[in-house]
Amino acid sequence: MSLRPFFEPSSIAIVGASPNTTKVGGVVAHTLIMNMEKGILKAKIYPINLKHEIIFNTKCYKSLKHVDAPIDLVIVAIPAPAVPEVLEEAGQVGVKACIIISSGFKEVGNVDLQNQVVNVAKKYGIRIIGPNCLGVFDPFTGVDSLFLPEFKQLSTGKEVLATPRPRPGSIVLISQSGALGAALLDYMAGINLGLRCFVSFGNRADVDESELLEYFMEDRLTKVILLYLESVSDGRRFLKAAKNTSLKKPIVALKVGKSKSGARGAASHTGSLAGIDQIYQAAFEECGVIRANTIEELFDMGRALLYQPPALGNNAVILTNAGGPGILAADALEDSGLQVVELSERTKQLFKQKVEEGVFPPIMSYANPVDLSAQVSSDGFREALNILLDDPKVNAILVITLHHTPFVMDDIVGKVAGPAFEKSKPVIAVDIGATEMAQEIRARFEKFRVPSFNAPERAARALYALAYYGMFLKENGVSK
Repeated sequence: MSLRPFFEPSSIAIVGASPNTTKVGGVVAHTLIMNMEKGILKAKIYPINLKHEIIFNTKCYKSLKHVDAPIDLVIVAIPAPAVPEVLEEAGQVGVKACIIISSGFKEVGNVDLQNQVVNVAKKYGIRIIGPNCLGVFDPFTGVDSLFLPEFKQLSTGKEVLATPRPRPGSIVLISQSGALGAALLDYMAGINLGLRCFVSFGNRADVDESELLEYFMEDRLTKVILLYLESVSDGRRFLKAAKNTSLKKPIVALKVGKSKSGARGAASHTGSLAGIDQIYQAAFEECGVIRANTIEELFDMGRALLYQPPALGNNAVILTNAGGPGILAADALEDSGLQVVELSERTKQLFKQKVEEGVFPPIMSYANPVDLSAQVSSDGFREALNILLDDPKVNAILVITLHHTPFVMDDIVGKVAGPAFEKSKPVIAVDIGATEMAQEIRARFEKFRVPSFNAPERAARALYALAYYGMFLKENGVSK
């Protein structure tokens, strides 16, 4: 059965709905009803609770059987022992999709109860996300089973945004961990990165990471997929699903459990066996999955893959107006396995000619890093970038635009973004600093779809992701 009812249901029942927003079922019911009233969610909502007749101005039903209408999706937020009985009832009324938020199953050693849930679901052909999960947040359809309140009131009385929902976008986020998933959504919202869909699958009693990859591979709104994994449930299926998906859309994975203590944590968290890390690394390389080492890298790589084309080789050039940051970038690129390539003779001659014509300062260096010096203007950056983009030896460019120098103003963004947009080679920008102008420059670059970072090391890892993905596509005969 298609997973579509999880993301595009025409009706949703919440078992365990409550008028109290300090309870899981209360948060979910309130969010969905508000989304429906705002017109974001087109589905009908059916709160289910024996004790209430009205929840948030919406009629409440005593059970699923009391709902005199088809139900596409059921969200379960009740104690674990009662879940099999609810699933039995769901099957009897024809429900085909269920998100089980409830915990207390395999992750705490209660394997028999989880098996019971699986058996009931198979009996009726019900698809399950969970248990022990947050479920689904789809900003396009308004489906939101996150039981984490969007706003909280501080002890001072001030209301603050606590669990933000990112704006609609093109990045899918799939997380085995619900709590980390929520934190990653917060991160996305904070850096204004748009979300296509979020899925927290928890114990994956049924729907797993492989099936989700297959689903979003065919989704026209999805451009990049980010994964947080503690393990995979079916290695062979994952290899096939990940490779097929990678040939169409890039996947970046943050796979944890490298250490013995990390593997123990995974086992106690979602009942997962993390496995030998070298095996996962080899599997990722086989199927084109790009591996991130940190949360920051996960999103840095995601942004780069979203905004820029893949690099068709490992040869990188650094264009800078400051020597020190250029050296940092060179070290970081080589540490990531990229080549800080020597420029072609034609390119060197063009730089020499432009120096003689007064376009570039006479003290510039056209080795790699190409150091234009602190005397260069924004126009000089544009001229240099055009020359480098035309060099057939160059596959990708890391541009460091320190705004602190006298002649670089905010027009630097357009001067760099223009040539980057016109060519098919990836360009990534760096402006080091944490105060107003640095933040302004980086924000403007992002608006022009040029990923921009506050440190050369972050930019180098993002460029690595573009080169890794480009080489994978090239090796498999795919052009983008």
